[in-house]
Amino acid sequence: MKKKERIQKDKFEKSAEDINSKTAVLPVQDKCPAQNIDDYQCTGHLEADFLEVTALLGMSEIPTVTPRPSGALSPAIRKGIRGEIEVVSKMATEIQTHGSWSPKRQLLVELESEDPRSVKAIKVFGWKVDEVMTKALNKILPSLHNLQTIHFWQADLTPHILLCLKTLLPLCCNLRTVVLEGNPMAENSYHLLMSEDSNIAHLSLRHNQIGEEGARLIGSALSTIHSANKNLVSLNLAFNSMGDAGARHIAWGLRLNRSLLCLSLANNHVGDAGAAILAEILSPFPLTHEEIVERRRLKIERDQSPTQDLVTDRPLSVPSSSSVEQSVSKAAKVPVKKKEKASGSQIGSGKKEEPKLAKKPSETKAQRSRQKPVAKDRPPSVVDSEDKNNSGQSKSADGGDVGSPLLDPGVQHIGGEIIMPGNTALTSLNLSGNLLTEKSMQLFYSSLQTQSDGGGLLRLCLSKNCFPSDCESFLKIQELMTHRDPLNKSSATQAEEGHGPAE
Repeated sequence: MKKKERIQKDKFEKSAEDINSKTAVLPVQDKCPAQNIDDYQCTGHLEADFLEVTALLGMSEIPTVTPRPSGALSPAIRKGIRGEIEVVSKMATEIQTHGSWSPKRQLLVELESEDPRSVKAIKVFGWKVDEVMTKALNKILPSLHNLQTIHFWQADLTPHILLCLKTLLPLCCNLRTVVLEGNPMAENSYHLLMSEDSNIAHLSLRHNQIGEEGARLIGSALSTIHSANKNLVSLNLAFNSMGDAGARHIAWGLRLNRSLLCLSLANNHVGDAGAAILAEILSPFPLTHEEIVERRRLKIERDQSPTQDLVTDRPLSVPSSSSVEQSVSKAAKVPVKKKEKASGSQIGSGKKEEPKLAKKPSETKAQRSRQKPVAKDRPPSVVDSEDKNNSGQSKSADGGDVGSPLLDPGVQHIGGEIIMPGNTALTSLNLSGNLLTEKSMQLFYSSLQTQSDGGGLLRLCLSKNCFPSDCESFLKIQELMTHRDPLNKSSATQAEEGHGPAE
């Protein structure tokens, strides 16, 4: 009987272990399925999470998730936004030649490795992203810790969806590239993605019919006298309808922006008037009245902050009870020690105490004489304060955290105007396919001459405009750019190294 009971107990324990092992493998949702989307916990597996979340949202037609390894989605993705633009352009030409195109509703997913949780890019091509789909993405995307790129092409986006994207982007820790192309909006809400606290580094807004008003909002998002975007590195605004007025707004946004490196205004109907403003901000330009007022206010705040720090360092506040007790105890202990020493000296030899007493007045005089220069240094002169302010300016300039470009130490007073150094942070400017003439070429060449080799434009694309190919200013610009382009320099050095052994 005992053997049979032991055998039954062993069988029961094994079956219980098997059940526990199976349930341990299952996710939390299988153990107790979520009743709504708020209770669901994403696992980072995009395909599984997408099926669960869309089912909880009651989506009738669920798009298929098409994961592919890195490079299989398109080789051009590794080349950045420029390669993706080429792919989208090919798709657009196919639509124009073959008529309407109705693609399958699918999420094109690029994986960095074979792990399904290594999602690197998500793309939606040619189908509408509605509010239900936006809720699903808002729930899933923050769990994709490797996500770097989102690409919506002809997804019929709305301002509400853009607001959802704005709140979603900070939750995705590694998401830096956003491509929203072929999504025209009458509200011109794309500037919402370029706020001062936005983490987007690369933004492409091609084929969105952005006009003058949209360009004004984007220019204000780049910079104003009170704020500036500090994270956006590249901005692609090609194939819109900005014109000269839109280019003027973008140029005004570049006056106080020092983070944008690459800008494309290709095929935007920009003429000589818009190009003149763009060329002006590349070279030293005078500040406006509003900018001068803001500069003075910032200088006052900067000059007051060191004095406030010095005042706070001095013990002008009322001492606390603990500090008072410590000082009293110290004062009480010092005379006792002196008395003990004095009594000891009288017992031993009383003559030794007299030279000590004779030295004390001289020591106090020396200490007072030493303290006199310190008292003189307390009220600093105007010259000393200006020197300190100038040294603080140089330190901030060397540290690279000047704050506002209006406090640039290179600002000069010339002819009754305050001249500010031009924007030398912008390294690439694309103005191809516009309406520029020889007049614009002369302006750009004169602006490029003012820029030093240490900063300024390294690439300036001016092809497919309204000037002849043998334009003298254009040829000078090309020659100047060949010396600045780092790719040309690297190729030249490689050629020299290659010819070196042969010689």
